Amino acid sequence: MPLIFGELSGAPVWVPAVLLVTLSLALGFLARFILLRFIRYWQSRDRKLFKSLEKHLSGSLFLFIPLLLINVGVNYINIHPDSLAFITTTTNIFIILSFCSILIRLTNVAQDMLFIRYDINLSNNLRARKIRTQIIYVKKVAIVLLVSFCLTLILLSFPGVRKFGTTILAGAGVAGIIIGFALQKSLVNLFAGIQIAFTQPIKIDDAVVVENEWGWIEEINLTYVVVRIWDLRRLVLPITYFTENAFQNWTRNNAQILGSVFLYVDYSMPLDPLRKHFEKVLSETKLWDQQTQVLQVTDTNDKTMTIRLLMTAQNSPTAWDLRCLVREKMIEFIQQNYPECLPHVRATLSDSGV
Repeated sequence: MPLIFGELSGAPVWVPAVLLVTLSLALGFLARFILLRFIRYWQSRDRKLFKSLEKHLSGSLFLFIPLLLINVGVNYINIHPDSLAFITTTTNIFIILSFCSILIRLTNVAQDMLFIRYDINLSNNLRARKIRTQIIYVKKVAIVLLVSFCLTLILLSFPGVRKFGTTILAGAGVAGIIIGFALQKSLVNLFAGIQIAFTQPIKIDDAVVVENEWGWIEEINLTYVVVRIWDLRRLVLPITYFTENAFQNWTRNNAQILGSVFLYVDYSMPLDPLRKHFEKVLSETKLWDQQTQVLQVTDTNDKTMTIRLLMTAQNSPTAWDLRCLVREKMIEFIQQNYPECLPHVRATLSDSGV
């Protein structure tokens, strides 16, 4: 590079500048192309990593390498020192931003690879949901720390900010107290998020009941949690809600759900036919996980007896569908075979007044 620009020392300033930018862009594109080709060859049997790298890194690499070359090559161009200082500072800022973008995108690549390994679409996904919850939160904290560090580097590239930083360090005690009060709410949210990520009262895709609404944990962010309600509404709650309030978690230790159906029938209803038909309904559907099957009379009153049917399913959506199916089939069975056993009111008429 010094030899190239040495030959152009007598040319106008814009000539080596244009040449520098052109060469930097060309070399950056070439380096990006070679790197992606190498990754593709390395991942010839499994393209998942390559697809993730290509998706997240292609644009950032194309900017970072030319900026780095421009920052080095500009020192060999004969320009005014003030202009050189301005260009160097500007390119340094963009190099820091580009490098920060690469690091953030690498965290996304790591998340993609871990998500492939821990698939929550499996029936027994408790461990996968635990680890995914931790991965998501750790990634968000890492991104915040990376952005803060890069912004600090950018500010320190200005001489005036360095002097100001020295003044801040001299009064660090007072500044720390002021900042602590100002960031109190943010710190509470941060520690609540860390507590949730590692003690895990909730996990991604948990079935929960909050604010009298039933749904699934869809997102766990730094300051809030999104619950997907069964009717596709979204309930957004502060992350501290799950450390300060009581709520129901139906899949805390296991995705399996115990469902119940209640039937109200007349006392004349025989139970054995009901049990046999209940077994038949469960055996003919894939919604049942073949674990639990119980039919019991749990209550009575002056008109009917209450029959409770218990069954299990792999997860809460499947349990809901199974309950609806069993309820429909059992009602249909009673209507067709024992219509006289449906609830009715008995009355005794007498002619004593005649």
